[in-house]
Amino acid sequence: MKKGYFGDFGGQFIPELLMPPLIELEEAMATILPTEEFQTRFTNMLKENVGRPSAITYCPNLSKDLGLDLWLKREDLNHSGAHKINNTLGQGLLAKMMGKDVLLAETGAGMHGVATTVAAAMLDMKAVIYMGATDVVRQAPNVNRMRLMGAEIVPVESGTKTLKDAINEALRRWLSDQETTHYCFGTAAGPHPFPTLVREFQQIISKEARQQFMDRNAGRLPDVVVACVGGGSNAIGMFHNFVPDESVELVGVEAAGTGEPGCYSSAPLDHGTDGVLHGMLTKLLQTVDGQIEPSHSVAPGLDYPGVGPEHAHLHATGRGHYVTINDEQAINAFKVLSRREGIIPALESSHAVAYAIENKDRLQGKSVLVCLSGRGDKDLGILDQIL
Repeated sequence: MKKGYFGDFGGQFIPELLMPPLIELEEAMATILPTEEFQTRFTNMLKENVGRPSAITYCPNLSKDLGLDLWLKREDLNHSGAHKINNTLGQGLLAKMMGKDVLLAETGAGMHGVATTVAAAMLDMKAVIYMGATDVVRQAPNVNRMRLMGAEIVPVESGTKTLKDAINEALRRWLSDQETTHYCFGTAAGPHPFPTLVREFQQIISKEARQQFMDRNAGRLPDVVVACVGGGSNAIGMFHNFVPDESVELVGVEAAGTGEPGCYSSAPLDHGTDGVLHGMLTKLLQTVDGQIEPSHSVAPGLDYPGVGPEHAHLHATGRGHYVTINDEQAINAFKVLSRREGIIPALESSHAVAYAIENKDRLQGKSVLVCLSGRGDKDLGILDQIL
């Protein structure tokens, strides 16, 4: 396998000026990550500051309603409310040990921005967060949380004013400030080594979930493991330790947008073609001329026209099965899980829950383990507008 590639996908398609910090990061991954000092500090932070291991929860009411066994991996219970903290603490600690004092990040739903700000505060660093102007408005509670914890928020007014544009501007900032700054990339995408680095910190999700499920089910594995896919970090974290288990079906759920014919979506694996964006070769939503198309999802964290290269590879090889759920189906799942189990999921995670609801006939009698990647309080404003 070519370095930095997953099959045909991945690589480092970036300006020459960004090579030094990427080489520096790769060296740090080889020399700092494996050390006892890093591993001990990181493990302790996950335990004491994040509250790991996160629980797995059986959903008795929904299981009865649907005729299957529904389990949730509760990343929503982590400090700051999502899986993002696993990655930001790991990258933050690595950056600190590399001698950096600023954490730079992009954010869509705001959860990665919040988690980066938490990590910066804990590690006595500064957080600078780039966020599309559209997302600044629709995820106001998270913006307020970041400001409260001391982050500098930079609203991005270019392009579609969402995640893609925030990444563009954050990369430009990193170009000029790379001496003092680490770019804490939020998902398992971007140029090598980010997809590998982010997976390294997120794979704790499946490491825990696999063992927890077996402990609760007499050593059996789940039939189906489900996660929502935007850039794909919660999903790659949820899939990684199940990939060798051939009996386990891995289902990634992309956002179909409104679901109407010809609508904008956020489903590059289902609708996209090969192309280069944000330093990686992957599946993209683009025109025949290679211009990136606008993406749409009711869930801001899924609103991205690309996907991590490892997901493109799992899709190409058939090991991962990728499907779509539309806005209406996700909103229905948001309400159903809230009412039937008293758990309010993020709109992103609601896409994964919706897969179990919409495919209940095919899943009869099966055990379905869903990654509940985040909690839904950040989305109540969006729901108020829609409902």
